[in-house]
Amino acid sequence: MKKIAVLTSGGDAPGMNAAIRAVVRSCLHYEIEPYGVYDGFKGLYENNIYPLTRREVSRIINRGGTILGSARFPEFHEESYQKKAAKNLKDRDIEGLIVIGGDGSFKGALALKEQGIMTIGIPATIDNDIAATDYTIGFFTALDTAVESIDKLRDTSFSHQRCSVVEVMGRHCGDLALYAGIAVGSEFIVTPETGFNKQRTIEKVKESFTRNKRHAIVVVTEKMTDVFQLSKDIEQATSHETRATVLGHVQRGGTPQAFDRVLATEMAEHAVYSLKNNASSNVIILKGKEIDSMDMQEALNMKKEIPNKRYGLVGQLKN
Repeated sequence: MKKIAVLTSGGDAPGMNAAIRAVVRSCLHYEIEPYGVYDGFKGLYENNIYPLTRREVSRIINRGGTILGSARFPEFHEESYQKKAAKNLKDRDIEGLIVIGGDGSFKGALALKEQGIMTIGIPATIDNDIAATDYTIGFFTALDTAVESIDKLRDTSFSHQRCSVVEVMGRHCGDLALYAGIAVGSEFIVTPETGFNKQRTIEKVKESFTRNKRHAIVVVTEKMTDVFQLSKDIEQATSHETRATVLGHVQRGGTPQAFDRVLATEMAEHAVYSLKNNASSNVIILKGKEIDSMDMQEALNMKKEIPNKRYGLVGQLKN
């Protein structure tokens, strides 16, 4: 293995830059030439590929986002685009590609494997929706952002005896909502794993106010319901002022916390080492305290589950 390229794809996650940095430094350690692909698979197709040096990745370990950029590129599902992207790598004699991103990014990596490119995936997504790994790069930083925001909302909710309905990101995975809800002491958490019964939720919030609670926090995973309508329904049923807040993409940004920096560094080093030893179509994972790898397709087929014991920590859960 003489040359390795790295790209970031999908939604950005805090810690991606730390992973890019570690890929470059690990490559230099093994006397492998590192290349950066700018703007994800779109940049790969458009031949936006350049050498990376130690200088390019200095002072980025603490930066959010990704210096390589990312772009949605649905055209990459077409084989002609995949062949062109693979050709661009082969023309530079780049044998291996490290893809930093989520499940959609890994599907692109598998497509390139079919075109003769050795690929390794590093899971980086704030949703923590890659079932094969305990945690993904960026999850804990996004969680800290959500918790800090909800803590501030709780202060004003308590002062005015309000209910706050807070929508957090997560797409099809409720980890951000569940972990954030537990961390802020919310009794009402709505996730894809718990399901959603609007009437039961409203009744539980109303019941909490009858026990002389001064405020209530309802944490909801995005796409589960219209949080603005839910807030109106809660206010009508409880006679307590209710406000909806959508945290949105603020959860994606910010300085990565220490755990995400360390996880990104260890996963990236393992990815380079794997390619150096001719491993391919694997995804790097964290199990317990150990960094390991498994077949990428097998990882994509795994279903994300939240242990039932966590459901006992909060009130509004399985219906």
